[in-house]
Amino acid sequence: MREATVTRKTKETEISVNICLDGGSFSLNIPSGFLSHMLDAFAKHAGIGLKVEAKGDVHVDLHHTVEDIGIVLGNAIKGALGEKRGITRYGLAKVPMDEALVEVCLDISGRPFFVIHGEDVFHGKAGDLDLELIPEFFRSLAFRAGITMHMTIFACGNGHHLAEACFKAFACAFKEAIAVTGTDIPSTKAHL
Repeated sequence: MREATVTRKTKETEISVNICLDGGSFSLNIPSGFLSHMLDAFAKHAGIGLKVEAKGDVHVDLHHTVEDIGIVLGNAIKGALGEKRGITRYGLAKVPMDEALVEVCLDISGRPFFVIHGEDVFHGKAGDLDLELIPEFFRSLAFRAGITMHMTIFACGNGHHLAEACFKAFACAFKEAIAVTGTDIPSTKAHL
């Protein structure tokens, strides 16, 4: 099983993530109902097992907690992938959510990069979450996991739909990229 558990404790947060890339159970105990909803969608559509326990200085706001969940999840993904032997490596998914349309293209390359193409649309709130934290979450995750990720916003309107399209597009692209389709490391360098 491709699985990892990572824990991180700072003055601001205490986060523990267990991920199993080959499926498994799902549980969340985090101080954001909306982020819980998004991580539930990610786990379901990526076909992974995911457990997240998080405490943070939410009396300030959710920024540190959301960013640090991205950091720890990224570290867990990197650990679960190991040397990445046999994975597809690349993933691409375009997901509509009513009026929102988002595409995620990623490469599990070991070269971290994250960019959003399209309009500056992450404003306001969805549930208890400031939408401006969504790019922070994905940036933290991509840089810690060693993923090159391009997210393109083609259309948006409702903030909840935009966020959900982002997480589901990431999940579908991630599922494609982590699929084991061979035995070699998918690189001309024989290392990722």
